[in-house]
Amino acid sequence: MTGLIGLSLAGAAEADSPFVDAAGIVPGLGVEMRYATSENFVGRPIAGYEAPRCLLTPQAARALARVQADLAPESLGLKVFDCYRPVRAVADFAAWARDPADTRMKAAYYPRTDKADLFRLGYIAERSSHSRGSTVDLTLVRLADGAELDMGTPFDLFDEASATESNLVGPTAQANRLRLRAVMIRAGFTPYPQEWWHFTLKDEPFPSKAFDRPVR
Repeated sequence: MTGLIGLSLAGAAEADSPFVDAAGIVPGLGVEMRYATSENFVGRPIAGYEAPRCLLTPQAARALARVQADLAPESLGLKVFDCYRPVRAVADFAAWARDPADTRMKAAYYPRTDKADLFRLGYIAERSSHSRGSTVDLTLVRLADGAELDMGTPFDLFDEASATESNLVGPTAQANRLRLRAVMIRAGFTPYPQEWWHFTLKDEPFPSKAFDRPVR
């Protein structure tokens, strides 16, 4: 898998890049790129994340803009946690998952799950759809103040309660998860049932190509 791409600027794709900055395409998009920070399940910035930018294929970014427009009459919007993910970041996750000694973030991100089971349970994988540039991790927020809606669990909690239709969360969280899923499906995204935040554009332009240039 190679990363023969250039990165986009100000939401406009460069001639040699398949990606755009989604913040320049989706009006009012909230961006909180966790893997460019230490606020994630590893506890440090992840390889390949050199800037907190949400890069996506133009097709995925335009679909997100449709979601944002669909939500606006409800005074709701989107906040993204992860977008394009370099292959080197996926390898960084895999290496971390194989290190049984590093459990410093267990209490926050996998309190009820044995780290040794993360591959088997599908929370960590050797390959990621994010590396194809049309997958996003995101949530709903109030436009008025940017506050996240109650989803029952935080982003990236490796737990059965994070499944979209889990009955381990309350009715408000269940309704919000279904609201997010419905609006994303209408815009052409496919949900990942195990993680309420994870969606891939159904007609993604690079279904079999992964990229590895850093996010910068």
